Amino acid sequence: MKIQNCATIKVVGVPPTTTAGDLLTFFSSAVGIQAIASDFPLLRRGWLPRTSPTQGAITARVQFSHPDGATKALHMFRNENENEKPPQLGRNPLEVSISDDDIIHRASSSSNRLEDAELLLGNRLQEQTMEVIQSWDRVRVEIMPERQRVDIFLDNDGRKYKLEVYFHDIISISGCKLPTEDATNSSDAILLELMYAPRIYCAVDMPKKNRNYKTERYHTCIGGLQSQCIWIRQPDFTCNSSFGKSGCLCLKLQQGSSYIHPLKSFPQPVEMRDITLVHAESIPHTSDCVELHPLLEIPSEMPVPYEILFQLNSLVHTHKLPPNVVDLDLLKTLSKLSLELCAKILQRMHRLKSTCYNPVQFVEKHSYEIARGRDLNAGRSKQRLMRCFRVLITPTKVYLQGPEAEKSNYIVQHFSKFSTDFARVSFVDEDWSKLSFSSLSTQIEHGFLSRPLKTGIHSRILSILKNGFRIGEKKFEFLAFSASQLRGNSVWMFASNSEVTAATIREFMGQFTPIRSISKCAARMGQLFSSSTQTINVSECHIQMLPDIEVSTDTGTKYCFSDGIGQISRSFARQVAEKCGLPHTHTPSAYQIRYGGFKGVVAVNRNSFSKLSLRGSMKKFESQNTMLNITKWSDYQPAFLNREIITLLSTLGVPDDVFDEMQNEHLMLLDKILTSRDDALKSVQRMYSKDLKIAERMLKEEYEPTLEPYLFMVLKAQRDYQLVDIRTKCRIFVPRARVSIGCLDEIGRLDYGQVYIRVTLKNEEQMEAASEEGCLCKFDGTTAVVVGKVVVTKNPCLHPGDVRVLDAIYDAELDEMGMIDCLVFPQKGKRPHPNECSGGDLDGDLYFVSWDEQLIPHEIDPPMDYSGPRQRTMDHDVSLEEIQNFFVDYMENDTLGTISNAHLVYSDQEPLKARSENCLELAKLHSMSVDFAKTGAPAEMPKHLIPKKYPDFMERHDKPMYVSTGVLGKLYHSFMSYTRNGDAVHEIACKSSYDYDLEVEGFVNYLDEAQEYYEMYHERFSNLMCYYKAEDEEEIVTGNLSNKSLYLKKDNKQYGELKDRILVAFKDLLKEAAGWFKNSCAESEYSKMASAWYHVVYHPKFSGTEERRFLSFPWVNFDVLLDIKASKRHMRKLEELREEGMRDLCDDVDS
Repeated sequence: MKIQNCATIKVVGVPPTTTAGDLLTFFSSAVGIQAIASDFPLLRRGWLPRTSPTQGAITARVQFSHPDGATKALHMFRNENENEKPPQLGRNPLEVSISDDDIIHRASSSSNRLEDAELLLGNRLQEQTMEVIQSWDRVRVEIMPERQRVDIFLDNDGRKYKLEVYFHDIISISGCKLPTEDATNSSDAILLELMYAPRIYCAVDMPKKNRNYKTERYHTCIGGLQSQCIWIRQPDFTCNSSFGKSGCLCLKLQQGSSYIHPLKSFPQPVEMRDITLVHAESIPHTSDCVELHPLLEIPSEMPVPYEILFQLNSLVHTHKLPPNVVDLDLLKTLSKLSLELCAKILQRMHRLKSTCYNPVQFVEKHSYEIARGRDLNAGRSKQRLMRCFRVLITPTKVYLQGPEAEKSNYIVQHFSKFSTDFARVSFVDEDWSKLSFSSLSTQIEHGFLSRPLKTGIHSRILSILKNGFRIGEKKFEFLAFSASQLRGNSVWMFASNSEVTAATIREFMGQFTPIRSISKCAARMGQLFSSSTQTINVSECHIQMLPDIEVSTDTGTKYCFSDGIGQISRSFARQVAEKCGLPHTHTPSAYQIRYGGFKGVVAVNRNSFSKLSLRGSMKKFESQNTMLNITKWSDYQPAFLNREIITLLSTLGVPDDVFDEMQNEHLMLLDKILTSRDDALKSVQRMYSKDLKIAERMLKEEYEPTLEPYLFMVLKAQRDYQLVDIRTKCRIFVPRARVSIGCLDEIGRLDYGQVYIRVTLKNEEQMEAASEEGCLCKFDGTTAVVVGKVVVTKNPCLHPGDVRVLDAIYDAELDEMGMIDCLVFPQKGKRPHPNECSGGDLDGDLYFVSWDEQLIPHEIDPPMDYSGPRQRTMDHDVSLEEIQNFFVDYMENDTLGTISNAHLVYSDQEPLKARSENCLELAKLHSMSVDFAKTGAPAEMPKHLIPKKYPDFMERHDKPMYVSTGVLGKLYHSFMSYTRNGDAVHEIACKSSYDYDLEVEGFVNYLDEAQEYYEMYHERFSNLMCYYKAEDEEEIVTGNLSNKSLYLKKDNKQYGELKDRILVAFKDLLKEAAGWFKNSCAESEYSKMASAWYHVVYHPKFSGTEERRFLSFPWVNFDVLLDIKASKRHMRKLEELREEGMRDLCDDVDS
């Protein structure tokens, strides 16, 4: 996509001796509209002017003062009028086209270029009052609707800075009148209330490209415009952290200038208001650690509990409270209330749509309302969750979030007494998106000995890790980070106290001093921070050590077939399953574990007498901890194609029509999910079996999706989410496939090239298996063994050799082992099959396996070598400072996403697809980048591999795009043209969907109590919606946010983690509400109480009120409600049979 109203042209055919200044003069004269800047894109090799790939001619860019200049030049040099020859520069004709972007970013309209303005930073104290913290004069402003942002240029202490404010980061815009110095006149001003701080850049002079020429040889511009500098990211440069403390930005225009035209450029509605300015006093920084803003400083004479201080800060950060109202009056008012009552009131304040300027009044009002309600602690969930306090640190600000329910890890669970002393700290960009590596360092010089310039953001992050920060009386220090946290740029920090310190926690975790690799030591420290379920302590006497199964090649490469896998006895596996909350009928075949210094998978061995049998490849460090922590277990998991798998299968010869047909079948199934009960049940069982147990049971009880609002709501939310996944990820359901955890053939029955897999079957699959047709055999009623050719791979997969075609076989002795929903690999051969698939192993990796004949390619490429570089080791014990440096180095060199995107582009563009030279090089770099967290060796992305244009299916609207004709492009265009019939189905109003079958005699006696419980549920559910910024109930129920924040749209991984947290929080609420229900009445009265819960939500008397009713409330007790439904249905059938029998008897008498 090209920038709208682009004022820059691309010129091909420039004579070699022409300078940038020559171009400026030539085009200004030839076009008649002033050219303001020109440059030559340069090749890195020798810093020579870049030539056109088609003609070998030198290319350049020229920018005009107005887009009309570019348009006029385009028509002039196209030679559309044969009678008028275009001007000529040198002997060869020039080829002119509109450039994808401008050289200098500036407003296309002169009325949006504001000179000599004044910038005021501060906060709103009241609706009509703004406190000014700092100001600058002689500021230049460029309002650019075509780029959806405002650029502000200012000078500070002799340095030039640029602020970028994006339109979507603006909460409100006001046109204001501000008094001038003589107090007789006023100046127009634009007041921007910001959700996030502006991005700050500092100008650095551009280095010389070639020692034989001046910089002006390649770049030039007219006076006052800066093209001969590089803008690098910076944190807050003010001495009193003005940007960190401010939420408003006011642009006071030059006297005589009007705000009318500039305000029209913003998409938001504009308010007109009078503003009074007051100036704040500057307070010097005296803390012993890094000062983060805006954090409140509470008077020492009024101590505040940490949980309340955390919430007050969070309210200030989200603009629900201005900082000045958190005063002694508010603190005294809160001090009179219990801790829990304070927390509930502040949660209500979070739900406000606007800023609260009188919090004392708000607290007094709501304390009375909440105190009248039922006991807030009734039925509090006892499950093993932690309340996680989150701290988001941006280049200029800090945001406090939580506490929110999250699946616990072993360390936080063990030290749960000090849970409020843990903080999960994430380093993010101003809008909470992932910080780009260029924000931490920028390459401004080139050459063999050149080094990137570390930005102030790099220094800020490192300083926080080393020195910590304070929230109230707590000083947080660096603790450790897990592998997933490292990828997400977050760490655990701990506020040491008299009993426990960060250092003693690390000592408790294990012995890390023998590990001399910084990256590996950091990874091992984070091992016990993985989210897990704590089960049973296993003493050393119940542990058996097994030898690893290894092989060496002729070239000296060593492979371990048993890498990461051990065994668990059958009886102990059942005990573990019970601790994990699994039904007694279901014992998984394999668990992924964390046990002391061991990590990996343990598969059930029916012949083992030791509780755990572990291997040396599973041991990562020494530890005395004996708790068995479970991170996941084997289970039925549906399989979906994605862009990477489709790209590789297409490269290996699978026809494009196969994928198109599968996508259409998936779309047709999603169309029927809202209108057909049978199709909905099929979809729920096969695609969402874990998350939609209530919906599955409702469908089995013959509820129709179009007639039950809650069922319709949940199914529609899941359908809409899958449609987005198909469009953005090509996530296409494959019925004849699974995602399974990798395991080892411990008894040596499989040969190289063979696998064994017994899968759990759903609905029509069971009928197929019972008929003994196709690839499924040995059906036992719920599972069957797959036989025949299968395609196996593992995400992420970029190399064509990552796809393996293997033989799935049935073996009676392996079948006796009872392994279900596990992909069993052989222990024989020249190389382990898991390693052939993207360098995988058996420590918990999940593998895509399909027996669909259409997806099995006839061509197979050799697997890539994933041995990788040797780890960097030290000659001394790894220090905490080195681990902190490694964390920032990882952020600085994390190119994984860039490499993956580039591979997607080149595999779409080039005829050889993923076999192209560029893609093979990117596959190697991707492997290095994946292993960076372990090896400490980063993968540098070469500039020549950075794509210039992106396929339209990637929807990179901020970059130039082209229409893709590859397989992913075809799928994207097919999806976009598909007419979804389900969109014609509308939600049914509650009043027309009340089910009288769920009324039980005597339920009316419980209606008042049911309404009280509903109000408690409404309070908590509303808090969840506010916290996660959900607009509708189904978003919390399913975890699928419809209007995601921009930072979540950019980062699928971050959104996936947020979805998991939403579901954990919702399930926590369900458990709590189930506790209310069980404590509300005797078991014999459950049906009446459940009926009353249903009535207060669904009956027209209640559903017709203005207040939104949360349909999920009565289905907290879905088993009780659906038992009532089943009983009524059974009674009706008996009545029908009785009536039918009476009619038959009468017919016999008549005859």
